[in-house]
Amino acid sequence: MARIVPDDWQHLEATGAAARERETLALLERGLPDGYTVYHGVHWTRLTEGFSVFGEVDFVIVSPAGRVMIVEQKTGFLRETPNGLVKAHLQTERNVAVALARTLEGLHRRFTAAFGAGTYFLEELFYCPDHVVRDPAIAGVSPARIVDATRKAQLASIVLDALPADAPRLPCAARIHHFLSDELSLAPDASALVGAAGTLVTRLAGGLATWARRLEFSPFRLRVIGTAGSGKTQLAVQVMKDALARGQRTLYVCFNRPLADHIAKVAPAGATVTNYHQLCDWVARDGGHVPDFHGTNVFDHLERRFAATPIDERWRFDVLIVDEGQDFQQTWVDALERLLRPGAAWWWLEDPLQNLYLRDPVALPGWTVLRENTNYRSPRDILAFLREAAGPAAPALAQLAAGSPFDGSDVTFAAWDETASAAAGTAAGTAADEPPVVAATKRAITQALSLGFRKQDIVVLSFRGREHSQLAALDHLGPHRLRSFTGQYDLFGNPQYRDGDVLLDSVYRFKGQSAPCVILTEVDFDAFDERAARKLFVGATRATMKLIVVASQRAARVLGEGRAAA
Repeated sequence: MARIVPDDWQHLEATGAAARERETLALLERGLPDGYTVYHGVHWTRLTEGFSVFGEVDFVIVSPAGRVMIVEQKTGFLRETPNGLVKAHLQTERNVAVALARTLEGLHRRFTAAFGAGTYFLEELFYCPDHVVRDPAIAGVSPARIVDATRKAQLASIVLDALPADAPRLPCAARIHHFLSDELSLAPDASALVGAAGTLVTRLAGGLATWARRLEFSPFRLRVIGTAGSGKTQLAVQVMKDALARGQRTLYVCFNRPLADHIAKVAPAGATVTNYHQLCDWVARDGGHVPDFHGTNVFDHLERRFAATPIDERWRFDVLIVDEGQDFQQTWVDALERLLRPGAAWWWLEDPLQNLYLRDPVALPGWTVLRENTNYRSPRDILAFLREAAGPAAPALAQLAAGSPFDGSDVTFAAWDETASAAAGTAAGTAADEPPVVAATKRAITQALSLGFRKQDIVVLSFRGREHSQLAALDHLGPHRLRSFTGQYDLFGNPQYRDGDVLLDSVYRFKGQSAPCVILTEVDFDAFDERAARKLFVGATRATMKLIVVASQRAARVLGEGRAAA
């Protein structure tokens, strides 16, 4: 039985193409004997050279002799054209042979640099288990190295023929495994648990959650300025674990209540997790004051009450973690400082690009500052899209580095006619009277489902705030029940949600979280200024696998440059 890396692949929930890759892993594990290793979802990194992805290689198989075969898998419908075999991705098509050749060329360069020219053995295989290649001569790939639907049962035997176990052992065999194993590191991204518990994404090791915790100075005051997907959530969770292991009282405070609810699910037992106003509420109640959440300016009253309430020992902590620090106000800093025990450590995590309220950054004089500009969460083409579309309005995007192992997610546009929106009534009873943005969003959900995503993997995010969204008051989008915030709180300050199986939220409330498939809808603006660019950045970087942008025609022209679908 072959060895599979990573070895926990059987326990991961997968959707769409990832589920089919699991089937292939099971086939290779059973079909290949001991001594063979299959690396799945391989990506490489070097701190001095940055990050590179070799096309869309899905598997790398290494024989006992150290011979290597890369396997690219394409499921679903393929089209045979005079220019070769192509895979359709919604409005675009990709030539299989060209993609495979680029992958092979890139890997040859890296192997040559690592082991020397002529010292290794490397070849390719194309696997399309759902398609029968009718004319191998025009496929663009050697017929002997195509495994289609007629030969999928022979996949393992074809690999064995190409990589025989009794071949002479190559001198670089041990180093091949070192190259693939030591430079491949998989870690769970806790943010992917939102909406689909157990769904994981890969994140490069040696990042924020690892080396930031090795810093030592006194007093410990560390301001981490990290971009979306840089690992701030993972860092916060690890800091909580470290502190609790030392027997220290630990408090995590963020701005958004939805993020606090999410972090509470992944934080270690024993940590106190809350958002700022919930913390104000707890301290106020402990001091004998019961807030009226049905009154006016309740949050302003809570802030003042918290700042004025004496703090006793039960509200003092050894470690304080502030997340979403870009949304905090200067007066809150002094109020929070009263919670620190002597010698306490204080972490401050923020991302200026997610400052949607355009607040001035808080002053933290004397603090050590750590910056991390690499996004490990969002597919690389999403970052490229953001740089191209939003870069002129938000120059800081140019400083961001893409660290995700995924590419080619194909940012998809769906446009609605904003001139027709005013004529359509939001209370209409027929599909013909339905606001165009609602109809376009429904089609986007259908599209996401057709790509293999489950409803719980999909999040619909409004570019507008909840109060101005045409979707916020809806219970359904077509046959899909929406789970959304009602705008109401119970007597204990807990937000009330409608029951549903597709989450609807806004870019303001969903900051700090993520989902495999994000539908960013109601994207519209008169002018694409810095605030609009930041909102686009926040919404787009919530996606770990797929981004669909539902935009007005005028916005699509600005962002999509002709890629929008009518």
